[in-house]
Amino acid sequence: GTQASFVTKKYGIPQISTGDMLRAAVKAGTELGAAVKKVMDSGSLVSDEIILGVIRDELDRPAAVGGVIFDGVVRTIPQAEGMERLLADRGRKLNAVLFFDVPDAEIIGRIERRRGIEGRPDDDPAAVATRLQSYRDQTAPVLAWYESRGSLVRIPAVGPVDDIATRVRRALALQGLVDLRL
Repeated sequence: GTQASFVTKKYGIPQISTGDMLRAAVKAGTELGAAVKKVMDSGSLVSDEIILGVIRDELDRPAAVGGVIFDGVVRTIPQAEGMERLLADRGRKLNAVLFFDVPDAEIIGRIERRRGIEGRPDDDPAAVATRLQSYRDQTAPVLAWYESRGSLVRIPAVGPVDDIATRVRRALALQGLVDLRL
């Protein structure tokens, strides 16, 4: 999310954050919010059907026509396949998948700091442990799926935020997606 925000500000590419949208739905008390609150609080992944529905709706907005940065998706192979279909139906494709390579201990530390600042219920230790296990079981295989298609870009993501942002901009420039001179 942090790096997506930087790219959005620097290059004007809209960001689609499924986590932010789902949390907003929970806060607003919508039907969608009620459906996902328990799932999110437990640390489990929201269903592929719900995620793909949210993405479909966002892709159909005028702001998304020139391209978007997806933040928080895809997390399962069915989501990856669904995303590929959604984009193909619109005559579009995924240009690159950035994998932020961070050890578990660093992830846990970052989430603990965020919990102290934001107090998010989905950041409690049990939910974090569930999310890490869900990642290993469901999301890690997605890396190989994208790697086999030649779209996976690994970003070492430990260190100062600005250094990571520089790595992201360089990776996007190598993919021909941004101009470093901007």
